[in-house]
Amino acid sequence: MSSGAVPFDVASVLREVKMIRAEGLVRIRDLSLPLLRQAAAARSAAVTDAWPVEVENLLRTALSGLGGGDLQEAAGLTLGLAPGMRDRPAADRRRLAAKVYSVSVERFRKSHEEMVLGQIAEQICWIAGTRVGGTDALPVPLLAPYLQHRALSVGPVSLTLHVHPVELLRDVDVIVSPLNTHLSLPEMYKASVPAALRRAGALRDATGDVIADPVHDELLDWRAANGMRGRPVLPGTVAPTGPGALAAGGVRRIYHAAVAVPRSGTNDYDVTPQDVTAAAARALALMDEERDGFGPPLRSVCFPLLGAGRGGLPPQTSISALWAALAADSAPDRDVHLVVRRPSLADLVTDVLRARRLHRAGDELPDHEETGHRCV
Repeated sequence: MSSGAVPFDVASVLREVKMIRAEGLVRIRDLSLPLLRQAAAARSAAVTDAWPVEVENLLRTALSGLGGGDLQEAAGLTLGLAPGMRDRPAADRRRLAAKVYSVSVERFRKSHEEMVLGQIAEQICWIAGTRVGGTDALPVPLLAPYLQHRALSVGPVSLTLHVHPVELLRDVDVIVSPLNTHLSLPEMYKASVPAALRRAGALRDATGDVIADPVHDELLDWRAANGMRGRPVLPGTVAPTGPGALAAGGVRRIYHAAVAVPRSGTNDYDVTPQDVTAAAARALALMDEERDGFGPPLRSVCFPLLGAGRGGLPPQTSISALWAALAADSAPDRDVHLVVRRPSLADLVTDVLRARRLHRAGDELPDHEETGHRCV
């Protein structure tokens, strides 16, 4: 950086982003925003008095980098970047953003808002070409650890490991979602893969209110059509539905995999590795059955770590059980993806698959198993 530049770090950028959230876009000129002004000026060839417009354009560029879905929608609302929100009071913007995640305003303020605005700040640091915390660093892109994907290879099987919330997946034909044997979806506000997919698949009006719940409704229809209303399915059963609003991101099917058996009289579940393997194998077989009914044919599929959430299955056990089905898959052109939320889980998955490869090859591998490590 030049000697007159202000040092960048995500926490400092986040403080300025929060000031804009509180005061609104129409009051940017009245705020002290040295970091945002510096980042915005770096993107503009002209030096003008229109810096508030440049800062707003910077925010819009950061917003577009969030990949769509609930995250981008909530960020646009709370910062006033969504259509018609520019001059709305901060309380109104927060209320509408909370509706996106189907949580109370207070819960959104304490939890979701910090995450949403923090990701805007990360994007701005990336745009500014500055390494987090580096006051004398070379201008290199910031790699957001929650928005990665890694290309992995184990024997003849290649796959992509995503590190981000499942609802941020784009252009994947089929998402496999873990579910209980009653095929009962959790409420939208819950913190689980099926809740996130239900929430992201919901249709909303201009104010953010849910007007249709297609993933839930189609699952009810499947249960009725298959004589399963009011009674559980066998573990390993897979029920297909459409993606609802996720279709806008290129998702074409959700396969609901019954892997969690409710434990009577408790809020707990039992999950076995055998049921995870059976459900994954059934999902792949169902994909082959449905493949040619779509144009273009279904080709890509993404698995979370089935049973490793409320099901209580250790993550390494889940990936090993999944791998038993993936390694036996005979489709030559299947595009396989895995998704986890945290980099620590991604590292664990990488280690487990590396161990599988070592076992298969019978010798040591180079330290760099990943063939790629990129932002999505």
